[in-house]
Amino acid sequence: MKENLHYPFEIIYKELEVGEEKRRTSNFFELIYIMEGTGQETINQQTFNYVPGRLLLITPEDLTTFHITTPTKMLLICFNDIYIRSAAFSGNEREREAWIKRLEFILQHANHEPGCVLPSQPHKMLAKTMVETLVTEYQHCDLYSKELIQQMVNSLIILVARSIAQRLPDKFTPVADKKTLDIFQYVHEHIYEPEQLKVSAICQYFNISPNYLGKFFKKQADETLQQYIQHYKIKMVETRLLHSDMRINEIVNELGFTDESHLNRLFKRYKGMSASMYRKTMWNADISAFTKNKTIVTTQQRGA
Repeated sequence: MKENLHYPFEIIYKELEVGEEKRRTSNFFELIYIMEGTGQETINQQTFNYVPGRLLLITPEDLTTFHITTPTKMLLICFNDIYIRSAAFSGNEREREAWIKRLEFILQHANHEPGCVLPSQPHKMLAKTMVETLVTEYQHCDLYSKELIQQMVNSLIILVARSIAQRLPDKFTPVADKKTLDIFQYVHEHIYEPEQLKVSAICQYFNISPNYLGKFFKKQADETLQQYIQHYKIKMVETRLLHSDMRINEIVNELGFTDESHLNRLFKRYKGMSASMYRKTMWNADISAFTKNKTIVTTQQRGA
C-alpha cells in the first residue's frame, strides 16, 4: 500500500528489530539517517549495505525494502513538494522560485540512486551534527524549537541537493551548471509534450541557436539532447513497468510514443527485451529475491 504524508514534513524515529522488513512506495521524499545498526536496503532492485552515519534519500514511487542484520535505529525526515515550495528559503521572489524549481529537479533526478547521498567525510560530519541538533530540539521541545527544527531540515535538504548536483552530470562547471540544469528542467517539465521538446521549441524558449544547443548539451551531458530525452523516457517507462499496473498502451499514450511497436523498439534497444517481457522478467526476479530473503531471515530466527 502506498504511504501518504499528512503534513508538509514529519519527523519519525524508528527502531527496527532483526529480520524486520519495510517495503512500500510513497508520495513523498524521505531522508533516512542511520543512527545505529547494520543491514541492507534494496531500492528498486539495487541493494547496498547500510551502517551508522549513512544518510539515505528515498524519492516518490521508490520501492524500498530494509533487511535488518542488527537492531537498527533511524531518523526519518519526510517532506513533500508542498514543503519545498513553502520552506523559508532566502532571496527575492524570482530567485526563490528559480531555486525551488531547481531543487525539485535535483531531488527528482536522484531517483533510483541507492546508498549514502553524501560522498565525503566532511559532508557526513556536517549531517551528523545537524541530525544530533535536530534530535535534541525534537526531544526537548524548547523555546523556538520548531523554528530550529525547520532550519535543520532545510539545511539537510540543501546539503543533499548540493551533493547530488555535484554528480549530475559529471562534467558540470560552476558557470554551465545553472544553464544546463535549466535545460534539463525544461525537458522534464515538457516530457509529455513532444512538440515542446523539438530543438526549434527549446532554442526559441532559451533564445539560443540549434548549433549552440547541440554542442553545449553534448559537452555538459556527454550525450545528445535526443539521447537524453530517450534515456529519460525509458527510465519513466521502466518505473511504470516495475511499480505500476499501467498497460503498455496506457504508457504509450502518456509518454507520447507513436504506438506500442515504437515503444518496444526503443525499449529493446536500451534494455535488450520488449517492455512486456521486461516487466514479466523483473517481477519474477523480484518475487524470487523476496522469497529467498524471507527464507534466510526465517532460518536465522529459527537458529537463534
